[in-house]
Amino acid sequence: MKRALLIMAAMAAVTAPAIADEALAKSKNCMACHATDKKLVGPSYKDVAKKYAGDAKAADMLATKIIKGGSGVWGAIPMPANTQVSEADSKKLAAWVLSLK
Repeated sequence: MKRALLIMAAMAAVTAPAIADEALAKSKNCMACHATDKKLVGPSYKDVAKKYAGDAKAADMLATKIIKGGSGVWGAIPMPANTQVSEADSKKLAAWVLSLK
């Protein structure tokens, strides 16, 4: 029984940050244009993670893009600025996106 509880606690610890950051993305209205595993208006978060895998500068670049917006990387539709997202939250969101497989 103890082993089962330890396994469940470990699983919760691993998945809790991902759930919390998905909740942050929902609260900041990111999910209106993005989904974790499929393209909506913008690319899926998994596609973003795949594109920037191994890029040491990706987290900072994405955090900036979350706040300031951007265009041309994923097609003709620009990503608008999201000024309601703080710098700290943009870094959490960028790290979460890059952690997706």
